[in-house]
Amino acid sequence: MSYLQTIRSRYPKFARRSSAALRSISLVGEHGVFYFRAFREIGHAASAYRKETLRVIAEMGMGTGVLAIIGGTVVIVSFMTLSAGALLAIQGFASLSDIGVEALTGFFAAFINVRIAAPVTSGIALAATIGAGATARIGAMRISEEIDAMEVMAIRSISYVVSTRVIGGLVVIIPVYSMAVLMSFLSSQLYTTYIAGQSSGVYNHYFYTFLRPVDLLYSFLQAVIMATTVMLIHCFYGYNASGGPSGVGFAVGRAVRASLIAVVSVTMLVSLAVYGTAGNFDLAG
Repeated sequence: MSYLQTIRSRYPKFARRSSAALRSISLVGEHGVFYFRAFREIGHAASAYRKETLRVIAEMGMGTGVLAIIGGTVVIVSFMTLSAGALLAIQGFASLSDIGVEALTGFFAAFINVRIAAPVTSGIALAATIGAGATARIGAMRISEEIDAMEVMAIRSISYVVSTRVIGGLVVIIPVYSMAVLMSFLSSQLYTTYIAGQSSGVYNHYFYTFLRPVDLLYSFLQAVIMATTVMLIHCFYGYNASGGPSGVGFAVGRAVRASLIAVVSVTMLVSLAVYGTAGNFDLAG
């Protein structure tokens, strides 16, 4: 008997009045237990299921099937951050030109790309590509009883199915996010200097003045936390999918919704923890 069922049997009136709150509390507890088990099995997955871990890393990085033709997640994330960086430069240059300080477009690229634009865009892309694919794959394994068959064969399903994907997400996010940041920087510079006509010297001066190396480290830390959160959420919904193919689709939708909320929440929490109320820059020069 689950914890929620125990509450309902002992306190029926209270359960009827607060069933929604109890379901939410129970769901939070299920998430916490699942995440703890996934982290606990990481060491076992890395040692016992090395081939599966390598396969998952390759699948996440370059994709499978049609997705592999265009370069997989690397190309998708890079293109999305390239678009975000270009949009930032377009809006920033136009807005700053209205008050006569368009020279500060380089500051926009160095400050906003690293702290907000690149992390959020990369997180959304990860949720829509790697995350959704993981939920669909694990959900299909659940409804076809492959996960139950693993348990019968004494294979740790959490370790084989979930922990390997968490490891893959942690490994893949470093090169993927490196490309994302570089593409956001490149697109902002190309638009400002080649299309808007600003001097390269002016742009580079403000860009390198306000590009703090420690901000890049914090940005990578934020990306790692995002990747881990996205993978755990999507694996949870895929692992607990039910109801046939339609149930898998429903699980994918709920997982994407939850992971998008998590991406924005991680951005806000990391920004508050690292920067607080101080911007950590002096606008001068």
